[in-house]
Amino acid sequence: MKNATEVLHAIPADPLTGAISVPIYQTATFVQEAPGVHKGFDYARSNNPTRKVLEELIAELENVDRGFAFASGLAAIDAVLKLLHSGDEILAVDDIYGGSFRLFEKVYDHFGIRVKYVDTADLYAVQHAIGYHTKYIWVESPTNPTLKVSDIAALADIAHAHNALLVVDNTFASPIAQQPHSLGADIVLHSATKYLAGHSDLIAGLVTVADPALSDALYFIQNASGGILAPFDAWLTIRGIETLHLRLKKQSENALAVAQFLQLHPAVRSVHYPGLPEHPNHAIAKKQQKYFGGVLSFDLKIDESILAEKVCAHTRLFKCAESLGGVKSLLCHPAGMTHKSVPQEKRHASGISDSLIRLSCGIEETDDLLRDIDLAITYAISAINVQTV
Repeated sequence: MKNATEVLHAIPADPLTGAISVPIYQTATFVQEAPGVHKGFDYARSNNPTRKVLEELIAELENVDRGFAFASGLAAIDAVLKLLHSGDEILAVDDIYGGSFRLFEKVYDHFGIRVKYVDTADLYAVQHAIGYHTKYIWVESPTNPTLKVSDIAALADIAHAHNALLVVDNTFASPIAQQPHSLGADIVLHSATKYLAGHSDLIAGLVTVADPALSDALYFIQNASGGILAPFDAWLTIRGIETLHLRLKKQSENALAVAQFLQLHPAVRSVHYPGLPEHPNHAIAKKQQKYFGGVLSFDLKIDESILAEKVCAHTRLFKCAESLGGVKSLLCHPAGMTHKSVPQEKRHASGISDSLIRLSCGIEETDDLLRDIDLAITYAISAINVQTV
């Protein structure tokens, strides 16, 4: 794993002026000395000096040669899907981000790309499901929102034995905690909106690729489709990465404390956090992650959406909002928010109950977060009891 010193000094001073902060090159085009004679930049969709620093930085963090920055996490996913052809198949994790599911089922299904869903933490199930037409094994580890952890190295072996590629969405871990390429992954994705930028103030997506030919193909798609990240957002992401180590360490500490507290709460049925020894994938997480991350989820004993919604509406520090990974704590009700586009029967089959609440712990004082979630649960239960008398 990269340490804090390596991350900070992977961000270069400006070679032109010596500026310690990467300049924002807010330009659409670049003057050429003669047609085709330029300093490596001709048009900002094709390349931009600020975006280039970010792309080289994420490649450095993930230990590969090339990275690509997109206007959103879903734009990054879209670009990776464009490497496929009609008739190809994706074997995807069953507990998948709702936006990915929507893109698979409502957009790429029309182009003849099929998706099968499987619990990728179950290697036998993956072996049984993979087929001749499978081109990607698509995994999130940890997953959103039930925090399942998959054995990335084992999945890479399965994929490569079947002439498929392993695609890992590394958003929940970040390259500070986990480096999937080092475990055999071919393509790694990030919603940089989350931990990498870290301040809930931009939308961005990043991709890294291990194979040079695949990198060239992805660059062609990035340039041809044009879903690139703007210079200012690239600069903000670089700035966020500078403090990623400090934030993720504190967020992981907070998440573990909250998870341990909720384990003992009388209103909670189960807690999902890979840092807990009771988590079914704890051993794998401990092997391939440096930190367990700031996100956890939990099921209430009363499995009703109305109770979870009341908890989400009555916290003071945990703000009810989409997204995660920022310095301020957030919570959401996946069944009614992030995963609403996933049919209920599929949500339930993948472990997303109607009472599941996802927490993204920020960098606040731990005791304040514990008190906040405890008071919200207590209030919600009291309100439900009053209404049902």
